[in-house]
Amino acid sequence: MSMTQQAAPAVPTPPASGPGKETDGRTQERPLALRLLARPEIGVFLGAVAVFIFFLVAAPPVRDGSSMANILYQSSTIGIMALPVALLMIGGEFDLSAGVAVITSALTASMTAYQLSMNVWVGVIVALAVSLAVGLFNGWMLVRTGLPSFLITLGSFLILQGVNLAVTKLITGNVATDDIQDMDGFDQAKAVFASSFEIGGVNVKITVVWWLVFAALATWVLLRTKYGNWIFSVGGNQQSARAVGVPVTFTKISLFMLVGFGAWFVGMHQLFAFNTVQSGEGVGQELIYIAAAVIGGCLLTGGSGSAIGPVFGAFMFGMVQQGIVYAGWNPDWFKAFLGVMLLGATLINLWVSRTATRR
Repeated sequence: MSMTQQAAPAVPTPPASGPGKETDGRTQERPLALRLLARPEIGVFLGAVAVFIFFLVAAPPVRDGSSMANILYQSSTIGIMALPVALLMIGGEFDLSAGVAVITSALTASMTAYQLSMNVWVGVIVALAVSLAVGLFNGWMLVRTGLPSFLITLGSFLILQGVNLAVTKLITGNVATDDIQDMDGFDQAKAVFASSFEIGGVNVKITVVWWLVFAALATWVLLRTKYGNWIFSVGGNQQSARAVGVPVTFTKISLFMLVGFGAWFVGMHQLFAFNTVQSGEGVGQELIYIAAAVIGGCLLTGGSGSAIGPVFGAFMFGMVQQGIVYAGWNPDWFKAFLGVMLLGATLINLWVSRTATRR
């Protein structure tokens, strides 16, 4: 290059600020629509709106306030468990024992209180300890062995399923627990876990309130706390997270214990709502919880998701489950609808993520 070329004056650049500011493709602010599409819950929100409108048209009873309260109740029993399952999935793991763990918790509380003739709150506390211990075991096995969470929690699933049936038969002589309705503390516990209240003449279950409270709390934890950053970090890249000082072992174990807490809460609701528990229940529910989280935008590979998405995912499940009944259709089609909904939501999430990252 010649000296003349080297000394050529530079082309004037626009000021760093002001109305004439120019940016290249790397710094240009993305349009609002693309920023919204980048949110992991936007796809399921659109799907939930579509399902809601569909059943409003196809099933006129859905328009009634009591029907909507029932839909929200069904959604809440799924959603309360879908929240900790979603957090666990964001952390890069999932739990196949979540469904039967709910029944384990309910059986523990019922048999502890009834067979030992104690206040039901003693059974509630013992059940909480057992549920947390199950989560601790799953998390501890994961970090100690390095085995996939699929294998570890599949083993826990089979163990709990067998223990639920065998211990219940051994202690009660039946496949179900005894009715605890007349025991001390039952009314107070039911007020916490299974009561209802009226809004505008419509009976609303307390689980709907707990569901929304837990969703708000989970959202705050994910977006506003150091622990939320740890969850995303260990789900995105565990080794990198450990290298920058994230307590990977604590985060993984605590997430499994959080699933145990959710199983305890839902188990207490089932116990105090129906007074007795069938020991063979819960099988298959873990897939519903995982599906609600996946539909809500949580990736199976971890590192991405939200707490709001599973709320909409659980609402879609409750809407379909009750909407089929209100529409007068054969309820045997429910699982088929869920499968279609899962695939559809997954495709929508894929389209949304690709659209959001497209320049």
